[in-house]
Amino acid sequence: MAAPSTTPVDYAAAYVMEPMTAAHWLAVTPIALCITVGAALMMIRHRTHWHSAVALAGLGLLVLVDVLLLLKVMADGPLTMMMGRWLPPFGIAITVDLTGALLALAAAIVAFCGALYAHVEIDNSGRRYGFYPLLMMLMAGVSGAFLTGDLFNLYVWFEVLLISSFGLLILGSEREQIDGALKYAVLNLMATTLFLISVGYLYAIFGTLNMADIALKVPEYADTAPLMTLSALFILAFSMKAAAFPVNFWLPASYHTPRVVVSALFAGLLTKVGVYALLRVTVMLMPVEREALSLVIAVVAALTMIFGALGALAQSDIRRFLGFVVVAGIGNMLAGAAIGGDLAVGAAIFYALHSILLMTALYLVAGEIGRLGGSFRLDRVAGLWTAAPAFAAISLALFFAASGLPPFSGFWPKALLVKASIDIGAWWLAASVLVSGFLTTIAFGRVFLFTFWRPVSQPADGSAAATVPLPSPSRSAIRWRMAPIVLLTAFTVWFGLFPDSLIVLTQQAAGGLSDPTAYIRSVFPEGGVR
Repeated sequence: MAAPSTTPVDYAAAYVMEPMTAAHWLAVTPIALCITVGAALMMIRHRTHWHSAVALAGLGLLVLVDVLLLLKVMADGPLTMMMGRWLPPFGIAITVDLTGALLALAAAIVAFCGALYAHVEIDNSGRRYGFYPLLMMLMAGVSGAFLTGDLFNLYVWFEVLLISSFGLLILGSEREQIDGALKYAVLNLMATTLFLISVGYLYAIFGTLNMADIALKVPEYADTAPLMTLSALFILAFSMKAAAFPVNFWLPASYHTPRVVVSALFAGLLTKVGVYALLRVTVMLMPVEREALSLVIAVVAALTMIFGALGALAQSDIRRFLGFVVVAGIGNMLAGAAIGGDLAVGAAIFYALHSILLMTALYLVAGEIGRLGGSFRLDRVAGLWTAAPAFAAISLALFFAASGLPPFSGFWPKALLVKASIDIGAWWLAASVLVSGFLTTIAFGRVFLFTFWRPVSQPADGSAAATVPLPSPSRSAIRWRMAPIVLLTAFTVWFGLFPDSLIVLTQQAAGGLSDPTAYIRSVFPEGGVR
C-alpha cells in the first residue's frame, strides 16, 4: 500500500464555491423527488386507491426532470452539486455526466411504464403491502447510483435499491417467491459486501471516495499501490451484481417468481446498474488496470453471452427463458468494457439503454402471454396470433429487437461491438457476439412458433391440447396493460430506424468516461487537486 503523502493538500485552493443555481438543484431533484413521493405514499398507506395516481404523477415528473437534466448536460457538460456545500472531496458530490443522465432517463421511462401496467396488475393487497412506496424507493436507489459522484454513496444507493427490491420480490409471500428471494438475496448480499470491502480498500489507498479526485490520483499511485488487486475486486463485485458468468445463476432462479411488473422492472434496471458501475470504475477511474484485465473481462463476456443464449434455448417457461436473455445481454455490455475505446464503450452504453427499454417490454409481453394463454409454459399456450393479431405483431417486433435483427434497436450496438472487436483483432469475441445473436434468434423463433403461430388444436410433446381462454379483462384494463408495451416498442423501433442521434450521444458519453477532464472540472472548477 502506498505511503500517505506528506505534502499538505489545499483543496480549497483547487475549488471555487459557485453560487447555487437552478441547474445545481436539478442534479439532485430526481433522487429527492423519488424519496419525497415514496414518503408521501407511506403517509397515505391507508388510502391505497390513491397510490397509483400519486406514483404515476411522481414518475411522470421524474421523466420530465431527467429530460431537462439530460438537455442541460448535453448543452453545458457534466454538472455537480456538493451536498451541504462541503468542499470536495470531503462532501457528498452529485455529479451528472452524459452516461449517468442517459441511463437515469431510460430508467425513469421504464418505471413510468411499469406503473402504468401495475395500475391493473397490482391489486389492493399488493398496494397495502407497499408496492408503490417500494417502487419509488427502488427508483431513488437507481437514480442515485447513476447520478452520484462518490463511490461510497454508490454503495449506499446499491443498498437502497437492494432493500427495495427484496420487498418487491416477496410481494405476495408465495412459496416460490420466498425461494427466489433467498437465492437473489444471498449472492447480492455477497456482492454488496465485496463492494464495501473494495471501497474501504480504496479509501485506505487514496484517502478519498470522490470519483473525480480518485481519477486525478490514480496515475500518481500507479507504481506504489496495488491497483490491479483493487480493480479485480471491483470487477468481481460488479460482475456479480450484473449477473455475469459464472455468478449469474441467481438471476434465472429468481426473476420468474415475482409479479410480472416486478420482473420487468428488475430485468430492465438492476443488472444495468451493475454494468454502469463497472464501466464507471474500470473505464474512468482505472483504465490501465482495465486494459491489463481486458482478456479476462472479454472471456467472461463471451461465456456470459453463449451461456445465456444456450440457457434460453433450453427453457419451457417464458419467464425463465427471458431471465437467460437478460444474462446474454449482459455479455454484450461486458464485451464493450473489455474492448475499451469510445466505439466499444459507446456500444455498451447504447446496448444498456436498449436493454433497459427492451427487457422491460419483453417481461410485460410475457405477462400478456400468460394472461391470454392461461399459462407461461410454451407447451400449454398456442394460437395467440389468431386471438390477438396486433399483440402478436408487437411481440414479433420486440423478439426481432432482442435477437439483434434490423431494423430494430438491438442491431446497432451489436454491429458496433463486432466492428470494435475486429478492429483490435479479437475475432473470437466478434464471433461470440454473432453466435449468441444467432442462438437468441432461434430461441425467440421457438417461443413465437409455440405461443403465437401453433394452432390451438395441436398438442405439444404429448401434452393436452393447448387452449386460449377468452380474455376477461375490460377494455380499460387491456388499454392500461398494452399502453406501456406499445410505448416501449415505439422506442425500440424509433432507435432502430433512426439510430444516428443515440449513437452520437453514446459515443460522446463514452468519450466522457475515457477522458474525464470535463467531469473533474465540474467538481474542481479550478482544474483539480494537485
